Amino acid sequence: MSTIAKTKVWDLPVRIFHWSLAASFAGAYALSESERLRNVHVTLGYTVLGLIAFRIFWGLVGSRYARFSSFLYGPATALRYLRDALAGRPGQYAGHNPAGSWAVYAILLLGTATGMSGYLNFNDIGGEGMEEVHGALANAWLIVVGMHVFGVVFSSIAHRENLVKAMLTGYKQGAGSASIQGSAPAVGIAMAAAVLGFWGWSLLSAGSLPPGAGAASGQEQDVLVNGEENGHD
Repeated sequence: MSTIAKTKVWDLPVRIFHWSLAASFAGAYALSESERLRNVHVTLGYTVLGLIAFRIFWGLVGSRYARFSSFLYGPATALRYLRDALAGRPGQYAGHNPAGSWAVYAILLLGTATGMSGYLNFNDIGGEGMEEVHGALANAWLIVVGMHVFGVVFSSIAHRENLVKAMLTGYKQGAGSASIQGSAPAVGIAMAAAVLGFWGWSLLSAGSLPPGAGAASGQEQDVLVNGEENGHD
């Protein structure tokens, strides 16, 4: 009985980054309108920025298919890939395909912009305009994520391969390229520990604000104190 050849494509850091970013964005977006859980929203926003900073670093020094140099494609190449895919003859790529690569870069760019605008808004920098910018960027990010998910489903059907499973296991079928050597487990485990540790610290701090919000916290305390004093007067 013949077996389908598999290629080790995604190392552990890439996989942990992918799912951690997905969870952080989903949680932050779902809690964006909650005042009671605002600190959780902010904590997830900080997590997004930390994860993207790591991904940029790993895109320079990581394994073969994690590096940006492995999926630098121009718009013409991406459009050609989409045309061929719609015609039923999609090109075979071990790592990100040309269309998917543009989604990756858009997600990293919008994630950074959304996180930074959220930081400014949380610290009352930029006024209501910054709040609107933050919301618009988050919605744009959601649209790109939706397009990415659609692309994954479409590519999975076109290539007859479960790409979601590939991002869980790290292996793709019949990619026709050399497997990566190792999967940097120590780096992946360290990143996962850092994310979980940050979330744990946020929960155990009993609602205290994340770093960078001291000014806002102080202003709230001043308002309470002044309000009490005015009440006694």
